[in-house]
Amino acid sequence: MGYGGTRSSIFSGNKCARETSGRVYFTERKMEEKIFFLSGKYELEGLLHKNSMGKGVVITHPHPLYGGDMNNFIVDLITRAYQKKHFTTLRFNFRGTGKSQGSYDDGAGEQEDVCSALSTLKQMGIKNIDLAGYSFGAWVNALAISEDNAVRNMIMVSPPVSFLDFSSIDSIPYLKLVVTGSIDDIAPADRIKNMCPAWNRKAHMEIITGADHFYSGRLGELESILSSNI
Repeated sequence: MGYGGTRSSIFSGNKCARETSGRVYFTERKMEEKIFFLSGKYELEGLLHKNSMGKGVVITHPHPLYGGDMNNFIVDLITRAYQKKHFTTLRFNFRGTGKSQGSYDDGAGEQEDVCSALSTLKQMGIKNIDLAGYSFGAWVNALAISEDNAVRNMIMVSPPVSFLDFSSIDSIPYLKLVVTGSIDDIAPADRIKNMCPAWNRKAHMEIITGADHFYSGRLGELESILSSNI
């Protein structure tokens, strides 16, 4: 399985750059190439930014049944934070989302999708790989990671502990950072603070005062925390 099957689209942030008279216009954000890679029998849609071949990151998105996809603004923020640190970045749509084949699988098939995305970067020759996820994506990442799919570091943004079942997750050895907001009722800070030591006693937790699940008015603080911990 390769990351190939790329098509000639250039993306900047959430929107495809427009081509006019043979010229491509894009914003100051790093260019991302649309790619397709296999997860089992399904072809998944992703956005790849090639930078350092020494380090890369896979970024996962919030719940697809509630409108989450790889173009989510928090996913975009996480991606941008890693790109500024010269990582190769791969964000993708889980099965059944966007142009990814298949259908929603309640987190089970989505775990396979995460492993396939990690394999895609490994097959590019990238050995040091981080894994970052927001909301539903953080939950799937925590379930998917194992000794067979080791990563350098894991970052969880707003793990939805009051919405999804984290009871089977007793250890996350690669977890480095957990971020949530003080008024996030989907990822309540007090519950996460109690659960975090069981996940990884060495993990750092940041609570952004006044932030809800969507970091309304607090996006700058979130990006600063991510930048300091990547």
